[in-house]
Amino acid sequence: MADGYLESHQEEYEKRKAAWLKKKGHAASRNISRPDDESL
Repeated sequence: MADGYLESHQEEYEKRKAAWLKKKGHAASRNISRPDDESL
């Protein structure tokens, strides 16, 4: 019982978080790659 409860609330949380981040102007997940040469 508890697992289903937590899973459903986690899904709702992720949806709210994604909507909030989208409204805020950020991508849900950002992958910033570093340049090969760190001196840049």
